[in-house]
Amino acid sequence: MTIEKLLYIWMKVTQYIFIRYALVAGFTFFLFYILFRKKWQKYKIQSVFPKLKSQIMEFVHSLSTMALFGIMAGLIFVIFPDQTKMYQSASEYGYTWLILSFPVMLLIHDTYFYWLHRFMHLPRVFKHVHHVHHQSTNPTPLTSYSFHFLEGLLESAILPLIAFTLPVQRETFILFFLVQFIYNVYGHLGYELYPKGFNRTWIGKWINTSVAHNMHHKNFNGNYGLYFLFWDRWMGTLDARYDAFFNARSLEENNNE
Repeated sequence: MTIEKLLYIWMKVTQYIFIRYALVAGFTFFLFYILFRKKWQKYKIQSVFPKLKSQIMEFVHSLSTMALFGIMAGLIFVIFPDQTKMYQSASEYGYTWLILSFPVMLLIHDTYFYWLHRFMHLPRVFKHVHHVHHQSTNPTPLTSYSFHFLEGLLESAILPLIAFTLPVQRETFILFFLVQFIYNVYGHLGYELYPKGFNRTWIGKWINTSVAHNMHHKNFNGNYGLYFLFWDRWMGTLDARYDAFFNARSLEENNNE
């Protein structure tokens, strides 16, 4: 395969990732931070809004992350698809596995993210890898891909980890990472969408929320999960104030970036 062909593939895959970012993160940002900014301000977790320079910084860092993700996705879906365990026909592994593979990927990714996240908060690692993402102490949907290059590389490693080890139908794999990005945008939304009391229900106590992740961005520790709070609760890293803050829908102290 020629260099020109590889470059073309990378550009096409990165274009898809950028369009997804624009449609999901960009449109959500437009709704909550521009169109309905004043009307919905009372629902914002941190009452102040981040400054324009912070939003520009998030977008610039996101561009490099999307370029990196484009390389990783291109390698998996275009360059080495035959070496992965992805398959085409849903009947190849049965429809039961087709359905079960989705929650299995959720659990694998959540476990990977939790321990990677804790690793990136080690002082010697944080300053070289995770500090860029934490410049956004008052996150917005644009924060979702605002990573240092090294963090982006570590975050994107979940793609080959699943693709080369877990039999998964190709379209299910693509859908999973679309859902992953949508939930990532919700986690950085800056507004809580789950109803009050959800955190105390039998299922809600295990689900990660925008409040939980907003606390993490503000306080720089605890609440390391992505989709769930399993590991945070089991390992004692869930902020003790989480339930109170979730029901209040705001943090007691606000940061102004």
